[in-house]
Amino acid sequence: MSEQIESASGGADAGLRLAEDEVVGLASELIRIDTTNTGDPATLAGERAGAEYVAEKLAEVGYETTYVESGDHPGRGNVVARLPGADSQRGGLLVHGHLDVVPADPTEWSVHPLSGAVQDGYLWGRGAVDMKDMLAMSLAVARRFKRDGITPPRDIVFAFLADEEAGGLQGAQWLADHRPELFEGCTEAISEVGGYSVTFDDGVRAYLVQTAEQGIRWLKLRARARAGHGSMVHDDNAVTQLAEAVAKLGRHRFPLVLNDSVREFLAGVSELTGWDFPADDLDGAVAKLGGLSRIVGATLRDTANPTMLTAGYKHNVIPSVAEAAVDCRILPGREEAFDRELADLLGPDVEREWVGLPPVETRFEGRLVDNMQASLLAEDPAAKTLPYMMSGGTDAKSFSRLGMNCYGFAPLRLPADLDFSALFHGVDERVPVDALRFGVRVLDRFLRTA
Repeated sequence: MSEQIESASGGADAGLRLAEDEVVGLASELIRIDTTNTGDPATLAGERAGAEYVAEKLAEVGYETTYVESGDHPGRGNVVARLPGADSQRGGLLVHGHLDVVPADPTEWSVHPLSGAVQDGYLWGRGAVDMKDMLAMSLAVARRFKRDGITPPRDIVFAFLADEEAGGLQGAQWLADHRPELFEGCTEAISEVGGYSVTFDDGVRAYLVQTAEQGIRWLKLRARARAGHGSMVHDDNAVTQLAEAVAKLGRHRFPLVLNDSVREFLAGVSELTGWDFPADDLDGAVAKLGGLSRIVGATLRDTANPTMLTAGYKHNVIPSVAEAAVDCRILPGREEAFDRELADLLGPDVEREWVGLPPVETRFEGRLVDNMQASLLAEDPAAKTLPYMMSGGTDAKSFSRLGMNCYGFAPLRLPADLDFSALFHGVDERVPVDALRFGVRVLDRFLRTA
């Protein structure tokens, strides 16, 4: 049984119990609000309704909130609220999460992805994992603090953001560029894809704190050649040139590079389990991590995965232009080396253009990390914590530009047999109800001591 936080009267904290009791309902209601982000302004749902819901729940307990939409894109709502802390000289802590979710096809799901259904001990729906679970936990704790008059040790800024699933251009990036005063004084931040448990052999349980993430580069390749009739001999064919370049890049293996976060993670797993991770068979050794190997394996080297091809408009016309999209993920410190390697692979005849977000990395040390560990241990005495790098990207990329050290810490104690990493953007996305209640207790303690 987890340790209960005591109130001044010596009894179990009724305010914390209320926050635990309301978190599932908050998460379910958030899931039922359609905030699907297709990346296409013509088809996305927009975040306004979700942002207005959050603002209402915060105002209900006395918060002053700021609602912001990026100027040229109505409906892309962001909500920010600040809870003043006891020590105004300390840097503030940003707790941020995104309101948008990726699309889901209801025909593939066991329940409707916008149902927010609670069954079999789980909360189901698109966003249950990524990341309306953390939004609900943050909202429940924020409401508890205001209701119960709790003053944290330093300022806490709660931010509920748009457009993370398409790079944050209408959310975190826009706010960092145009409204940085909303985050004034914040020196550290926590958000998604960290703080969840994984269970190794013999029941050894570790909570992974995200301390780094690879850079994102969405690359467009373009080949140009002479257009012509499909029935004629044509040695100069844009489709052929592009196909050869894409195949070469898709088969390429970038060099193995172990940065500090990955090295510390593997060393921690070795200490907990006795497993070896030999340099001459690191890929094979990482496979022992099961579902987690999908994430960890992707952080051992840069990756460049072709995802889309576009060329032509008629079967018997050789087009003058062919294009391909490539999803590139780049390790911290590898940007220049990646560019050189890409140029050598593709040569001068294939054009390259991209949009990108940089890698992010911070150290797994200091007072904030100590408080993460202590807060987890108070609820799970067997807890171990490990740093890791995620292969995806988050809004941390934008907030790191404002000078914040960013961590993934959305605490969840998960069943040993749950393949949690497969649920991100997956079919039948779901989170255990008990894990949400656990997360509220951990987050409550963490924010009262951080």
